[in-house]
Amino acid sequence: MEGVLLYLVAGTAAGLISGLFGVGGGTVIVPVLLFVFALSGFPDANLMHLAVGTSLAAIVLTSISSVRAHMRLGGVLWPIFWRLLPGIIVGSLLGAVIADLLSSEALRNIFGVFLILVGAQMLLAGMPSAHRQLPGTVGLVVGGTGIGTLSAMLGIGGGSLTVPWLAWCGTQMRKAVGTSAACGLPIAVFGALGFVLTGWGNPALPSGATGYVYWPAVAGLVLPSLLLAPVGARLAHRLPPLLLKRIFGAFLILVGLRLLFG
Repeated sequence: MEGVLLYLVAGTAAGLISGLFGVGGGTVIVPVLLFVFALSGFPDANLMHLAVGTSLAAIVLTSISSVRAHMRLGGVLWPIFWRLLPGIIVGSLLGAVIADLLSSEALRNIFGVFLILVGAQMLLAGMPSAHRQLPGTVGLVVGGTGIGTLSAMLGIGGGSLTVPWLAWCGTQMRKAVGTSAACGLPIAVFGALGFVLTGWGNPALPSGATGYVYWPAVAGLVLPSLLLAPVGARLAHRLPPLLLKRIFGAFLILVGLRLLFG
């Protein structure tokens, strides 16, 4: 019962964060799953892989809800999305393969460093000012590959990477958030597929898992995420999120430090 409640709380936070900041919620979901899976006695060697794969599977449905909300608000730059998509697909599958080659501890440490960097950027700098224009098709494919690889490897929807990059390339902030939300869907779909395939047949995985995706946790995460992602999207279009970004940034730094040194 305690695990189910934690899944519901994580799903609630992930839904709001997904809509408000254009991130997939994995920055919250993965640490919570890591904690709950450890309490449940899951094998240490697979803890992080299960957390990442399960996070990506949950983000699939969260992303659908968030994208629909941003579409209604006219926030998705579809020409940019379609040029990013090929790289995102390749990168997401590649990220799952790379993660499978790493130990759970190494993957956890990489995730901890990532949270600290993202948190510091949110806490201190906000979104970067525009310094250049978006690259051409080849540049967008390469960028999508990098975003997809790192996002799938860490179990995130990619918004922590996509939003600042698009903003740096001169994209208006609300359009960057909406386009990032759209990119989160293929990242989650192909990343989760990659984690199912790389974990397939592992005898140490718990009952209820398909590869590195643990479905009971997915079920507990999805419902509140679906309900609250549209709320976050509406808030993103109505409220200046600077204070919230700084609070969330400080939270990410603390979680990252805990993962590294806890």
